[in-house]
Amino acid sequence: MSAKPNHIYTVSEITQDIKLVLENTFGRIWVEGEVSGLSRIPTGTVFFNLKDNASLLKCVMFFSAANSLKFELKDGIQLVCCGRISVYEKDGKYQLYVQSAEPKGIGSLQLALEQLKQKLEKEGLFKPEHKRPIPYLPSRIGVVTSLSGAAIKDILKVLDRRFKDTHIIINPVRVQGEGAKEEIAQAIKDFNDFNSRLDTAKRIEVMIIGRGGGSIEDLWAFNEEIVAREIYNSRIPVISAVGHERDVTIADLVADLRAATPSVAAELVIPKKEDLKNRITELSADLKRALSEVVLNFQEDIDELLHRLLLSTGHILELNISNLDMLSKKLALLNPKIMIKQYQEKITNLASQIQVGLNHFLKLRQAEFSKALEKLSSLSPLNILSRGYSITFQMPAGRIIKEALSIKVGEVIKTKLHKGEILSQVTKIANS
Repeated sequence: MSAKPNHIYTVSEITQDIKLVLENTFGRIWVEGEVSGLSRIPTGTVFFNLKDNASLLKCVMFFSAANSLKFELKDGIQLVCCGRISVYEKDGKYQLYVQSAEPKGIGSLQLALEQLKQKLEKEGLFKPEHKRPIPYLPSRIGVVTSLSGAAIKDILKVLDRRFKDTHIIINPVRVQGEGAKEEIAQAIKDFNDFNSRLDTAKRIEVMIIGRGGGSIEDLWAFNEEIVAREIYNSRIPVISAVGHERDVTIADLVADLRAATPSVAAELVIPKKEDLKNRITELSADLKRALSEVVLNFQEDIDELLHRLLLSTGHILELNISNLDMLSKKLALLNPKIMIKQYQEKITNLASQIQVGLNHFLKLRQAEFSKALEKLSSLSPLNILSRGYSITFQMPAGRIIKEALSIKVGEVIKTKLHKGEILSQVTKIANS
């Protein structure tokens, strides 16, 4: 466009002509630079500068373009922007109208992932102390995944092979694409709301969320902040099983337990029934062996007590007989009839006293012996069990439970009765 000779331009005319020149000359272009002076207005439009060592270019990005960015625009980022050069006629300044942008040297998704990691880590969402224990042998498991993917097939196959009696509740969702993050987050919330309306015994005890492997774009729904916060806020322990072993998502970092694959998640949450049977057999054998040792020790103590009692009684009898023999010999040596009669009376009295004393002594010993037997009998584990008492053990360690607070809700415990055993699941703990 050439200037008109002797034509006096208005400000608007010259501004419009310059705008046309810039738009026709540059068209759609790519510009690289460092972001500075970033600001946003309530409508969502973003203003910033792109600068290098020598110059600065003003840029504007409207809401639709800014909202489509996966990463957060910040001052200091090296950016490659695509857009068009034009003039804002109101102030006569030219600027780049940015239609799309990518961080230089790193993909936008990767940058967004790193930014969200830093944000959530600062808030403490990854801290180990916030992670809940996974219940042992849960009877009800919730699964959040796609019904059409390989993940649900793998999970169900493993669970069916390991423990067919497990109750599986599936909340189907999209695991990639538009709307996936909202569906996953809502499914986690729904499971928690569902639990709040049920009795403890009927509640879902653990939740598996995940999908099979794929690209970072395929797995991106599990890198979204809305999903991370629902996992963190879940009152149900969450196992994250996203992708393959090499894939680590935000969901993996926030979850109470990360599984390398959906199949591994199923293996972690349910042990093999055969292993449980073998363990129960081992614990039963250990219990029988321990009880036999206790009974044997009590029997040995009783035998020792009886032996000592018999020795003591025999010794007293020997002493009394010896004394009687000595008196008889003295009587034979003296021989006067009066003394004989006196000594006979004394002997009779002494014998009577000895008999009374001996009877009294034996009664005392018999009473002590009976009390000892009763005490030993009351301490016998078998007699205690026969009176209606029981012994409860923590599973699977087999330790005797002495305090209610040493166990947790959801644990399976074993109770030994006089005849037989009972396996129970803790639903409530009351500590008095």
